[in-house]
Amino acid sequence: MVKTSSILLVEDEPGLVLTISDRLTAEGYHCDTARDGTDGFEKAKNSSYDLFILDVMLPGKGGFDICRDLRALGYKQPILMLTARSQVIDRVLGLKLGADDYLCKPFDMNELLARIEALLRRAQPQEEGPIGGTPSESSRGTERYTHFTVDFQTGTVEHSGTIQSLSAQEYKLLAFLTRHPGQIISRDKLLDAVWGYGTETTTRTVDVHIAWLRKKIGDTEPAPYHIQTVRGLGYRFVP
Repeated sequence: MVKTSSILLVEDEPGLVLTISDRLTAEGYHCDTARDGTDGFEKAKNSSYDLFILDVMLPGKGGFDICRDLRALGYKQPILMLTARSQVIDRVLGLKLGADDYLCKPFDMNELLARIEALLRRAQPQEEGPIGGTPSESSRGTERYTHFTVDFQTGTVEHSGTIQSLSAQEYKLLAFLTRHPGQIISRDKLLDAVWGYGTETTTRTVDVHIAWLRKKIGDTEPAPYHIQTVRGLGYRFVP
């Protein structure tokens, strides 16, 4: 990973801003900061960053709102949410709005760095394919399955006449699953293959993205056809 990546940190706690920005600078990153959501959103829109770190609770404009609006404007860079909230519903909301990962306060700085490295590493191939697709994935073109069609060139899926765009993580997740039809794949393996980090990270991240991917491809709960849950083991993709 190239250590010249540019990161925007939007956080209103002065001590945390200093701690994170100093550590990121020491690690070789270029780090800009904003102390409120309004300023942070403007900096995010008007400058070129490789990754955004957003606190959830911000004056002016909340982190969830920044995340949602950046995705609506077409920004594909990884977004890491920082939150003091521990409720699952808040973490799910962040992922639903387009965040790639979240970290609950207080956190260990080494874990933050590991998350950043993983997100940047996975985002590196974006210039070679749509929304983070690797060259091999973007060259796959259109593939038709029983209940949906996926276009790896455009990063979209079609189900029952409705075309929807895939987020970066949904794209990678679907690409990986469709490359391993019929195989039982554990949540830990999906975390490592799609997100780029190992078993110390919560598998809830996988479950949330699976749920939203199922909706886009027309998999009906509680008995989805394509992405099946294998209780206690993981997931299996059925073409």
